[in-house]
Amino acid sequence: MAEPTPRRDEPRLRPAPLLFEPAAAAADPEHFFDLESIEDPRALLERATELTLAFRAAADRATEFQAMAAAQLADPRRFDRLTAADIAEHAEWTEDYTKKMIEFGRDLMRDGEGRGDVDPM
Repeated sequence: MAEPTPRRDEPRLRPAPLLFEPAAAAADPEHFFDLESIEDPRALLERATELTLAFRAAADRATEFQAMAAAQLADPRRFDRLTAADIAEHAEWTEDYTKKMIEFGRDLMRDGEGRGDVDPM
């Protein structure tokens, strides 16, 4: 897993709508957000790019929430806190990566205090 890179100065991208996938279409391995039905290469590139940006933005945001959760679980003020090794095992990360995620989460929560733009869960 790639290491998170804080991007607090950049505006958040608004993901493109991911349109609901009907169960029958989702069961078809060749079906992916109806991209296979788009014949115009320009339209295909545009929609595929929208989806790429949406998934990237979602992954970045999910990583921030992972980091904040790891920081909360490792908080020494918690009576039930977990060690970095415990969190690493649960999240299927290396212990070194877990320590970086804990610090990243602490930074996110600290930077979010008073600004209201980071939800510490």
